[in-house]
Amino acid sequence: MEISAFAALVLGIVEGLTEFLPVSSTGHLILASSALGLAGPKVLAFEIIIQGAAILAVCWEYRQRLWRTTVSLRSDAGARRFALNVLLGFLPLALLGLAFQDAIEERLFRPVPVAIALVIGGIAILIVDRRAPRATFDAVEAVPVRTAVWLGLWQALALIPGTSRAGATIVGGVSLGMSRRLATEYSFFLAIPTLIGATLYKLHEGRDLFVAADALPFAIGAAVAFVTALLAVRGFIRFISTHSFAAFAWYRIVFGLLVLFVAW
Repeated sequence: MEISAFAALVLGIVEGLTEFLPVSSTGHLILASSALGLAGPKVLAFEIIIQGAAILAVCWEYRQRLWRTTVSLRSDAGARRFALNVLLGFLPLALLGLAFQDAIEERLFRPVPVAIALVIGGIAILIVDRRAPRATFDAVEAVPVRTAVWLGLWQALALIPGTSRAGATIVGGVSLGMSRRLATEYSFFLAIPTLIGATLYKLHEGRDLFVAADALPFAIGAAVAFVTALLAVRGFIRFISTHSFAAFAWYRIVFGLLVLFVAW
């Protein structure tokens, strides 16, 4: 199935706006693709490209922090702890994804399971946001190794479409004693190896799906996803500096219930 320039624009916006917010980009892409009447391997190939563009936006936004960490790994214990904590948070999702991703995609990548996960995740965000313990960590390098592993297990919940990788890590981080800002930025840093790894793996797996005729819609989707993701990351950080996550929780609940109603 061919992807039009309009569909590329819409899906690029959806990916960029939702990838790093606690609302589930995968769930929104599944629902948006279904609404546009898109399905099949070509759509999956397109989603690989726009997901890669979105993660490049985070790399660009935090380029100075990433560069400083990289060049000082040998001399700075804080940089090494930062890298270790990101690695420990990444591994559970990577290992479980390799083992179960195909089975999950076959059974759960449909509107109704996504809607159920959106509602349940929204309720979880409300509970954690209201009963969160006092923040005891304010930097990624200050997080104990054990806590980093637990956060990785929280992120692994994102294998269920509709759960939201960002939502799972943010809820997990806050419940483990991180400030809202730290949990949010930690989720961004965990996204870098997670999404780059997933993108490269899917690019290799679906390399036969890319043809020259798709260059224009793919380029449109990638450009739009990059710009909207960059704006979403900056806006999200500013928002949670003075607000709770309740607005995102209620959005998930209302949107999920609406999808369930339509499906019913």
